[in-house]
Amino acid sequence: MWSSQPRKNLRRDDHAISPAISTVIMTATLIVLVFVAMSFANTSLTAQLAGDEFNANKQFMQSTGQQIDDVAWTIGRTETVDYTAKYGQVTFEPSVINYTVEINTGSLSQPVWYTVYNFTTGMILFNMPVNDYSLGTNYFSRIIPSDNGSYLQWNASAPVCQVFATQVAPMQDGSYARIVAVPTVRALNSTLITAAGNLNCYTFYLPSLVSGFNPYLSQSVTLTGINLTDLTPSGNIVQVRINATALAGASTPPGFNQAFFNFDHTSETAAIMSSGSVSPLVEFYIGTVEVSIGMAT
Repeated sequence: MWSSQPRKNLRRDDHAISPAISTVIMTATLIVLVFVAMSFANTSLTAQLAGDEFNANKQFMQSTGQQIDDVAWTIGRTETVDYTAKYGQVTFEPSVINYTVEINTGSLSQPVWYTVYNFTTGMILFNMPVNDYSLGTNYFSRIIPSDNGSYLQWNASAPVCQVFATQVAPMQDGSYARIVAVPTVRALNSTLITAAGNLNCYTFYLPSLVSGFNPYLSQSVTLTGINLTDLTPSGNIVQVRINATALAGASTPPGFNQAFFNFDHTSETAAIMSSGSVSPLVEFYIGTVEVSIGMAT
């Protein structure tokens, strides 16, 4: 015969859990797991989107460097480069590197150096907070040029801006993965045929970036050529030396030092060769470019 005794024992068992409490616990556990999964998925999605944005803006910074080359040698020329960013932002840091141009009018064994020009340039940065995307502490990778870190490049197609990606331990302005465009020097060597003989010509192009009007009204960088200096020093020039000095700690945050730019050398010397009795021609073009952030609307 069926008995209800076991049911009575169950009701009197102090260790049993009521179905209502069990349901509440299981539901709470499920909610916590869902929130954890959502948080993980959101973090992963943010990192992926930020990484895609960072890589896309590598091309933007390369285009900006090319536009600097277009406007630096024509006073009044203006170009605007647009970018798209949700996590990062473009900034301009003035007065980061001082370039000093010297010539040797003596000889290789007994040099006589003269300073013919010196100027200071700023740089353009795309900054991505490391909590959104991180390259890893002390990361450094050259984008243009990718094969060496000399700020003196010989070629008609050589860039006048180095572009690199870097991440340095927390700096004064914050912790960022960065893409940097900093002006460098392009040098050309050509030969002209004259009545007196072959003339060796050495031409150096040096852009200088200065800060313009930065209202941050849009995601754009506007570049304007505002000055062009043409120097043709006289004398028997046998060498040209260009020195690059990072100005960190002066008017620039301390982190933007020599190690930040990671140039192969801080001094580059070029030999100037004459052709027979004809003295070589040496010219320097220093183009000043005004950089405005977010001016185009």
